[in-house]
Amino acid sequence: MSGKKRVAILISGRGSNMTALIEAARNADYPAQIVGVFSNRAAAPGLEYARAEGIPTATLAQSKFETRLDFENALTAILEGWRVDYVCLAGFMRILTREFTTRWLGKAINIHPSLLPKYKGLDTHARAIAAGDLEHGCSVHFVTPGLDEGPVIAQARVPIQPGDTPEVLAARVLVEEHKLYPRALGMLAAGEIALDTGLNKVRPLDA
Repeated sequence: MSGKKRVAILISGRGSNMTALIEAARNADYPAQIVGVFSNRAAAPGLEYARAEGIPTATLAQSKFETRLDFENALTAILEGWRVDYVCLAGFMRILTREFTTRWLGKAINIHPSLLPKYKGLDTHARAIAAGDLEHGCSVHFVTPGLDEGPVIAQARVPIQPGDTPEVLAARVLVEEHKLYPRALGMLAAGEIALDTGLNKVRPLDA
């Protein structure tokens, strides 16, 4: 379908959120199409799923490059070759440089397993339980130079139950991630929202 936004997904592992995005994009009415999947690990299981779906894949090992910037320049060349409009990080376990995030500012989004701005970084489920929080969840946000600091597009919440372990809570949150990420990408691809770079906030385009 012409007019659909072209999207690449970056993964490092099994890519369950990648799978959710690919499944959403099968819908003829969905405003985005997945045109490529990239991984920094050639053995990432998610690549097999993407290939089985007929989606082009690419891999690069950062260890083969002298600098992170060299690696990211090569990644950008791949993304530009796929002519992508947007980039979705889905378990991509690399901290991106300011140069890369600036190049894709307003065009790259990520899903994070916490209710940002709470619990940036790793071990979010254990930290929420340890803090005695009553609820937890996930956030889709624009990627900016600061780690997990970009403006939030959408969030989903789940209760923290007595006796929850980080693993049990993670599984409950993951169910919501698989719903939230396609919805947030759909909003972006449909032109419903955009990043206001001047104010560093999400702006509804019909406002």
